[in-house]
Amino acid sequence: MKRYKQFAPVLISDFEVSDWIHPVHNHNHYEIIYIKNGIGNHIINSKSIKYNDGCVFLLGPEDEHYFEIERITHFVYLKFTDLYIHQAEGIFNSGLRHLEYLIKSRETHLSGFVFNDEDQVTINRIFDVIISMKKEVLRNEDLIWMQVLTLAHLLQRNMPEIKSNTHRTKDMQAVFCYIHKNIYYPENLRAQVMGEHFRFTKDYIGQYFKKNTGMTLREYISDYRGNLISQRINTGRFSLKQIASEFGLTDESHVSRFIKQKRDHTRKT
Repeated sequence: MKRYKQFAPVLISDFEVSDWIHPVHNHNHYEIIYIKNGIGNHIINSKSIKYNDGCVFLLGPEDEHYFEIERITHFVYLKFTDLYIHQAEGIFNSGLRHLEYLIKSRETHLSGFVFNDEDQVTINRIFDVIISMKKEVLRNEDLIWMQVLTLAHLLQRNMPEIKSNTHRTKDMQAVFCYIHKNIYYPENLRAQVMGEHFRFTKDYIGQYFKKNTGMTLREYISDYRGNLISQRINTGRFSLKQIASEFGLTDESHVSRFIKQKRDHTRKT
């Protein structure tokens, strides 16, 4: 399979085509794809999703996709890397958390977003602003970042939630969704709290998770949190105290332990 590699932190692509020329592929970056106008199908990880004017798709690095165009389509691509996400000052804000949740959770990648009328108007205008900055991306990186954070808010509030109910209490995707949304709130990731949320007993939530993933619930939470913390550390911009505060950890030593555990795990693998 073809893999497209992007080295620039952020790129904007704006084009109109009647035939899709790219093979099934994935990439080393994230993509927010906006359908300014057109009709067709977007095949993501072998799943076909109908698209039309105003649709938005979010793809992660490992997602495989291509388009089947039925009517000439105007695509707008906003492509960015992890480096772009974590290079900005003022990183600790709700906008980044919305974005991290969206791009790290695969449940957001397997369908298009459906917006209410008011938000659709806003989405359309934001992408018009993004298009206007494509010729001077480097000069406009900060302004593009502001658009990305605004999009993250709009995408999350228009995302169909995976709720805990009689039909979905044992849905692993719902469990992942819950963990990713609550990674900054350790009290919500205790077995007792998660068990009550998914109508499991305290002991069974852990058993169920390991049975379906091959790893313990604690290991998964620690690994996911550790990846996010490592991204913070790698920027060189934030103290251990700031990171500990953001993730609801006791103190800086707790962050240091996470880093050491991750390094030890990397050496073993």
